[in-house]
Amino acid sequence: MEGRTAIPSRRWPAWANATALLLAGWIALAILTLQVRPGATVVAVAFPPWWSTQQVFQAAGSAQASIVRATALPTLLVVRPDDHDGLTRLHDAGAWFVMDAQAVSACFGGLPDGG
Repeated sequence: MEGRTAIPSRRWPAWANATALLLAGWIALAILTLQVRPGATVVAVAFPPWWSTQQVFQAAGSAQASIVRATALPTLLVVRPDDHDGLTRLHDAGAWFVMDAQAVSACFGGLPDGG
């Protein structure tokens, strides 16, 4: 029995649980807040962050979306999709996600209400 050493166990830090819960809450709140409202005619569209401004504008144009406004972030545009199929075309053109323009206006100010 001599020479036995206890193997230290690796434990999850106590603060990590609280941090994980806080992050999950923020993500859930962001998802619920940024959802596009039914009937919204103006939406904010996020494209990949490594795209140039020219690529973003070309992608929005290829989806037949009218550009309403550019934001402080070059890969985030406020657009008016052409018709009921416009959101699908935006995703096909490379958009990562589509958000409610009013929710984005809280961060960037002065955007149209979309309704």
